[in-house]
Amino acid sequence: MRALLALTLMCTAAFAQAAVQTREIPYQDADGNRLVGYYAYDDAVTGKRPGIVVVHEWWGLNDYAKRRARDLAALGYNALAIDMYGDGKHTEHPQDAQAFMAAALKDPKAAARRFDAGLALLKLQPNTNKHDLGAVGYCFGGKVVLDAARRGEKLDGVVSFHGALATATPAKPGVVRAAILVEHGAADSMVTAEQVQAFKAEMDAAKVNYRFVSLDGAKHGFTNPDADRLSHGDHGGPDIGYDKAADDRSWADMQAFFKQVFNE
Repeated sequence: MRALLALTLMCTAAFAQAAVQTREIPYQDADGNRLVGYYAYDDAVTGKRPGIVVVHEWWGLNDYAKRRARDLAALGYNALAIDMYGDGKHTEHPQDAQAFMAAALKDPKAAARRFDAGLALLKLQPNTNKHDLGAVGYCFGGKVVLDAARRGEKLDGVVSFHGALATATPAKPGVVRAAILVEHGAADSMVTAEQVQAFKAEMDAAKVNYRFVSLDGAKHGFTNPDADRLSHGDHGGPDIGYDKAADDRSWADMQAFFKQVFNE
């Protein structure tokens, strides 16, 4: 009986340990700004694994961005939700979010350095395969990862979920290394039809390996279950909304995409 109990306890402990682990990691960019990364990995996965950078929405490094890092870790990836605003700050007020985003994008080179600092931190983690790297971004983060691809970051794949498509630094032939997947809400009032067409023309002209998915009826923010709540309130929220069908479809598309680019 004691032997059985001991075996049960051992199995329970092993099961409890084999799970997604997380920790916050302070770091700095090349300009000396204090940043906070949220790292997630599955300790049941052995050996090196692909690393994926997660870039938050305009709200900042909030619980949603961290959850997506955990979701990716559950798929077997090393995931790092990076901090593009500094000190891990975030908000639920759209005016603050707009101000944070504008400040982060004011200097494109500084924004690139912040992304680079996060990517470098992910590569430093012992289980990360430095040769298999990707990035996903949401809303503001979608623009960040697309711009990273545009400037030729050493990434295998980049996924934008309801991301901003306009850029001051369009892709050029021979520069983009990453395959690109864009998951876009067809009812997104924050990204115009002209911007969609301009993005496709840009990618075609630069001969980029990309796929553009338009999800019927989906608004901006369609992957975030908090979008409906954040679209209301005394402050007058943005035109965003959660769409479970679009969320599930886009997540499935992303999984298939990364399996392909990482040759899994």
